[in-house]
Amino acid sequence: MIVPANENELVDCIRDAAANSRRLEVIGGGTRRDLGGIVQADETVSTRALSGIAAYNPAEMVMTARAGTPLAEIRSALAANRQHLAFEPGDWRALMGSEGEPTIGGIFAANLSGPRRMAAGAARDHLLGVRFVNGRGEVVNAGGRVMKNVTGLDLVKILAGSYGTLGIMSEVTFKVLPQPQTETTLVLSGLDDEAACRIMAAANASPSDVSGAAFLPESCSRLFVDGALPEGSAILLRLEGPDFSVAERAAKLAALIGALAPLTRLEPDLSSRLWQEIRDVHPFRADGRTRPVWRVSVAPTAGHQLLSGLRMQTGLNGYYDWQGGLLWLRMEAEPEADMLRAGIRHLGGGHATLVRASVANRQSVAVFEPEAPAVAALSARIRQTFDPAGILNPGRMG
Repeated sequence: MIVPANENELVDCIRDAAANSRRLEVIGGGTRRDLGGIVQADETVSTRALSGIAAYNPAEMVMTARAGTPLAEIRSALAANRQHLAFEPGDWRALMGSEGEPTIGGIFAANLSGPRRMAAGAARDHLLGVRFVNGRGEVVNAGGRVMKNVTGLDLVKILAGSYGTLGIMSEVTFKVLPQPQTETTLVLSGLDDEAACRIMAAANASPSDVSGAAFLPESCSRLFVDGALPEGSAILLRLEGPDFSVAERAAKLAALIGALAPLTRLEPDLSSRLWQEIRDVHPFRADGRTRPVWRVSVAPTAGHQLLSGLRMQTGLNGYYDWQGGLLWLRMEAEPEADMLRAGIRHLGGGHATLVRASVANRQSVAVFEPEAPAVAALSARIRQTFDPAGILNPGRMG
């Protein structure tokens, strides 16, 4: 394990690896090390020593931190000023059976976004600037430290979600937002998947400013918050903001949908815990580390059709986030990749990522959604530009 203490050591490490054709596995805290294809590397380099908040101005709502800074440290500093990461990145350690500490660089490298993504945007939408070392050992600085500066925006967005295959981040600059004063969640119980899709769409189209919309089928709902939800399936609609605003919007939303099924309103603490468990894929954390888990992104109107069709053909459990546009699926035994991706294509397209699986499955199944030929060719050209020797996370995106 190579752990550079500063950016200069990181540059030396990459230049030496490139000169000697040594392939590098790139990690932050190592909490999502098994996400992606099998990396064929000679050495592992970790950014965990590149740690610390370099600049933070709460009034400007912008923070700059070194890539290896623990996410917990970022959240603590923001909480002291009643601010937060609005894109709500998840913690998948329990799901994947990993240890270590999630880092802010790793969050952006994987473009991780939680339930609030439908209202606040993805992680990459909050990334303003990035400093990284490419596969040539060159330091590249893109973007800026203020929200109005969009210099290098495309390059910033390309790095987000690249999983360390284009460069190793040394520093990131990102926007933060005020933490909501309070929250509540309205729970509609006992409806089926198709009805849930319609109701979530209606709620999001209303003036209620819903910041989270999820559906837990009956097979899944009892696995959240120690079974504290009402019996049966659960449509979940989160409202956040000032006390008076949340109360008023909750009353109006309840009037709009409350006659459709039994309605429960969750207090702030239980609501917060519930959405954290949705974010972290809580129900599948302890059901066998190698039972395949998929993260599937489709059109919100197609999610219930995909899950219903798969239920009839194979044993699985799953739930919906992002108004039905994101599905978390836990297969019983095999990944069933061909069946899943055929269903996605039939419903108009989307993306399926195999988040958790055995080593054998990760070797035989395309972990990330296969790219269309034109997109694959463009991706190859980008990688050739940033990492011509192919030394950074070889196989990660395969």
